[in-house]
Amino acid sequence: MEKSQYIMFFAIVLTVQVLVNLYLTVRGYQALEAYPKIRPWFIAFMVLATFSYIVGRILERNMYNPLTVSLHWLGAFWFAVMLYATLQVLLIDIARLLDLAIPFIRKISGPDYPRFKFIVGAIVAGITFTVITAGHINAWHPRIVNLSLEVPKDANGLKTLRIAAVSDVHLGTIIGPRKTAKLVNTINSLDPDIILLAGDVLDEDVGPVISQNLGDSLRKLKAPMGIYACTGNHEYIGGGEPSIKYLQEHNIKVLRDTSVLINDAFYIVGREDLHARHNTKHPRKGIDELMNGTDINMPVILLDHQPYHLDSVMNRGIDLQISGHTHHGQMWPFGYITNKIYEVSRGYKKKGDTHFWVSTGFGTWGPPVRTGNRPEVMLFELKFN
Repeated sequence: MEKSQYIMFFAIVLTVQVLVNLYLTVRGYQALEAYPKIRPWFIAFMVLATFSYIVGRILERNMYNPLTVSLHWLGAFWFAVMLYATLQVLLIDIARLLDLAIPFIRKISGPDYPRFKFIVGAIVAGITFTVITAGHINAWHPRIVNLSLEVPKDANGLKTLRIAAVSDVHLGTIIGPRKTAKLVNTINSLDPDIILLAGDVLDEDVGPVISQNLGDSLRKLKAPMGIYACTGNHEYIGGGEPSIKYLQEHNIKVLRDTSVLINDAFYIVGREDLHARHNTKHPRKGIDELMNGTDINMPVILLDHQPYHLDSVMNRGIDLQISGHTHHGQMWPFGYITNKIYEVSRGYKKKGDTHFWVSTGFGTWGPPVRTGNRPEVMLFELKFN
């Protein structure tokens, strides 16, 4: 994005965040009527939680220590708290509006209404904690997706190809050494011929990745035909070149509007992410220009992070496109929104002669929580003839 666009986006997000937290603060303050001594502590915590993410992200650009990491983690979890607490409080407020027409709350609460409000607030907190805890556990346990596809092309004698693929790893403060090691061990256990990374390998700023030496784990990925990636929007949010340089220094070949012929058998084509135009000032290549010089009589696999304009890819000699980006909303109910935005928000679709797969992703962005779907590692088995 242009600097002005960043400022506008940041201002909108910060405004919404402050307003939502102000709403929760007011309603939480009211719920603590029976325990007034807790109220000042509650307000102090809400101020800390509201601004912890942005403060942590700013500070960790210049320092990376337990304080900045703690603020980042608190703020990341707090986004999930905001979502699920707000949904519940809104339902309560709808009930309060109905109570104006048909009084029923006082009948349920009994004579001690302040204590009843506290109990309702405690139930909201308990439900929120339970949902977020379950979502965090879910985010740590990726599923393996197995997909066998027929590709009616000759691959110079190669009959089958095992591809391990992931998208949206988001290496950084949240996806640190333990989760990175889990990713590497999971992929290596699949014994792939080739490993493909469909963008957003890094989560914006490369500083936390370097500080935690996450590249050391990436070097342990093993595939005889190599490891290839395309760029994602988060590589460019993090500045583009530093992130890409880091990946290439750690045995990952980043394809930027280029293709490579593997073992004289098949092509891997990597598209620049749509976000690149904000950093490089140059639009990415169109499909026809991108495919120029590629022998479409041989199998062709395309990596394109954002799954837009699928029609432009079909029937162009591309046999499989692997994308990510959507996270399928990551947290319920945002999957309903991504279903409206993208033709394929997750999973498989075939259009013309082209197979498409849109991954829910391996890591998380923002909250380390998944309540709308499972994280995943894909294992494709392509059969050539």
